[in-house]
Amino acid sequence: MQPAWATPFINEFHYDNVGTDTGEFIEIAGLAGTDLTGWTLQLYNGNGGALYNTFNLSGTLTDQANGFGFQTVSGPSNSIQNGSPDGIALVDNTNTVIQFLSYEGSFTATNGAANGLTSTDIGVRETSSTPVGFSLQLTGNITTDSSGNVTSDFTWAAPAAQTAGAANIGQTFNGAGGGDSGGGDTGGGNGGTDATVAAIYEIQGASHGSAFDGQLVETSGIVTAIASNGFYVQDANGDGNDATSDAIFVFTGGTPTVAIGDDVSITGTVDEFTPGGASSGNLSITEITSPTITVASSGNSLPPAVIIGSAGRTPPTSSIDSDNFAAFNPNEDGIDFYESLEGMRVTISDAQAVAPTNNFGEIYVVADAGADATGMNDRGGITISDGDLNPERLQIDDSLLTGNSPDVQIGDGLGDVTGVIGYSFGNFELLPTDAPTVTAGGLVAETTSIPVEDDRLTVASFNVENLSAQSGDDKFAALAQQIVDGLRSPDVIGLQEIQDNSGPTNDGVTDASQTYQALIDAIVALGGPQYAFADVAPADGTSGGQPGGNIRTGFLYNPDRVDLVPGSVMAVPGADTDAAFNNSRQPLVATFVFNGQEVTIVNNHFRSKGGSDPLFGSVQPPANGGEDARTAQAQFVHDFIQGLLALNPTANVIALGDLNEFAFLPPLQALAGLGLDQILTDLASLLAAEERYSFIFEGNSQLLDHIFVTDNLLSADVLFDIVHMNAEFLNAFTDHDPLLASFLLPALAVPVPPALLLLLMGLALFAALQRKRLVMVKG
Repeated sequence: MQPAWATPFINEFHYDNVGTDTGEFIEIAGLAGTDLTGWTLQLYNGNGGALYNTFNLSGTLTDQANGFGFQTVSGPSNSIQNGSPDGIALVDNTNTVIQFLSYEGSFTATNGAANGLTSTDIGVRETSSTPVGFSLQLTGNITTDSSGNVTSDFTWAAPAAQTAGAANIGQTFNGAGGGDSGGGDTGGGNGGTDATVAAIYEIQGASHGSAFDGQLVETSGIVTAIASNGFYVQDANGDGNDATSDAIFVFTGGTPTVAIGDDVSITGTVDEFTPGGASSGNLSITEITSPTITVASSGNSLPPAVIIGSAGRTPPTSSIDSDNFAAFNPNEDGIDFYESLEGMRVTISDAQAVAPTNNFGEIYVVADAGADATGMNDRGGITISDGDLNPERLQIDDSLLTGNSPDVQIGDGLGDVTGVIGYSFGNFELLPTDAPTVTAGGLVAETTSIPVEDDRLTVASFNVENLSAQSGDDKFAALAQQIVDGLRSPDVIGLQEIQDNSGPTNDGVTDASQTYQALIDAIVALGGPQYAFADVAPADGTSGGQPGGNIRTGFLYNPDRVDLVPGSVMAVPGADTDAAFNNSRQPLVATFVFNGQEVTIVNNHFRSKGGSDPLFGSVQPPANGGEDARTAQAQFVHDFIQGLLALNPTANVIALGDLNEFAFLPPLQALAGLGLDQILTDLASLLAAEERYSFIFEGNSQLLDHIFVTDNLLSADVLFDIVHMNAEFLNAFTDHDPLLASFLLPALAVPVPPALLLLLMGLALFAALQRKRLVMVKG
């Protein structure tokens, strides 16, 4: 729903940033003199569509920007939810919805003034790595003529430094009879100033920054693509040097009047524009701003597109940046390879999707159906490994198309896709000028091949992504089907991201019994076992995750197959006072008896990677957000398990969960232990390296979920499977694939009594705490 711009409209807002969300606000803009008394902003939860908060507006807009004014409303920290999706309705004093916008997807409201309306996704988002002080903003021009008619070309832009109470970055308001919009096609006041004549490839140079930055230049080329606020122009012939781009973006600030195929000359100022600002960690984009444009001719043939693939240029397949920008080497470093094509016409040959279309219309692909890519897995994705974060995968974005990107999943073919190379949100991207055609790859969800046998204990790890009693029957039914049919009803399931009964409603509730029961009931309805559950509720607001949700780890177990040792369910003692677990999940331990053998399971959900630098960003190598906290958490769990093994070297212990880390990085090395201190083995090591993935982020298949075991279980004829059901597919109810392990554990002649087991656990805990104190004294 788009307002007439003569009425007030949502102009800027902020809802998510690094660390605790701070400075959240929503800004309204409108014509000066507009009375907002009785107007409201109604906030909606996209998970169910219900209204969760209302801000009241009041007063009259004053003239702050050529006939327009602003009003900003704000609430306490975390008062505006973090999306996937959520929405904001602007409602006038007659309870009429003027706008119903959403971020991170669209949905239909179920109550409030917007009841029954479907939101409009603004197409940009903030994340947990958005810098403090940034916001989402409208950018472009708005003008009213002497008759009061309003015209505009506003678009939502990526996060940038917030401008609450004033015009946004790149935004122009012109009142009645207003003149030049600024940054338009006919110029930005360059007359009378001598410009340096330079070809586009000279302006670009063989580097990430132009030597002409800040200088007035005159150049020429053929218009190849048109955006809402500028256009791409490419030298008709180029210089034949692969290291220098032959194209550049011309920023007009509004809809350009040129056409594709125009031969244009441009005089303007070279600018290295960093989307999101310098603190965003993004690379800069070389642009020409405040242009004066002359069209020499029209209908010209476009410069031939550079082929990405074996028939043209092949991107590096392992290194994104090998030298911290010390040298510009497009043949070695992916970040330099794509920079050398910035703005140019490019065709990805025989593109194959390596991730499903995401909520922002982005598709990640590799060329030549992955023939020359490294790390391709059996299902058509591309898996990261130590030293190889897949620079050959490239994002396709639909921002130049009139429609949306097609829906794809892993393995689908897109044929040859032609467009221009851009950059946004820390990724180089191909902006197609024609919609791609999809050929389905036929990928289907997996069912585990691990058999169900009397003497085999099966244990699963499954992140169910913010599951609460409010999640809806469809999600419970889908997860139940995956557990019953896909995983064959494991004996024990370690769950992560279980929310309390009220879900994201921040009402002090921490009990999750209704959430567990709804999942159990859905499992039984599909013919699965009558599971029991075990968890320890966190204190309200202490476990991180979605505000109000009180996420935690928990267990489902089949009492017909295993017995839960009474008194064994607990948060690992000491975690509640360990700083590593502040605003995070404490590890949950429980001991089960199967065929007379005890198996202790530690269920974990380590701190997220929020705050990580983008892979193709200005910081190289990129920071791994939260690594120190995850290392400390992993060491804590390692010490606890080491204590168990000190008392019983053959103890059956499993550490599983969403560990938010890759096996080759320090946190999980600390969990397993190094050298003589190694006590755990990651069962994913039993698989080929390219098959180790449970999650897909920005086109990279990766393993965040793990099952680690002690030696006694490793020797128990172990079977292991990552069952690909979710991460590869559109519209999945969770973004993680479950893991399943099976252990051959025949009945013992004389089982260990549960009371003795609890005694051993207590002694192990005491030993672990003593070791920790000793380390603190030595430190």
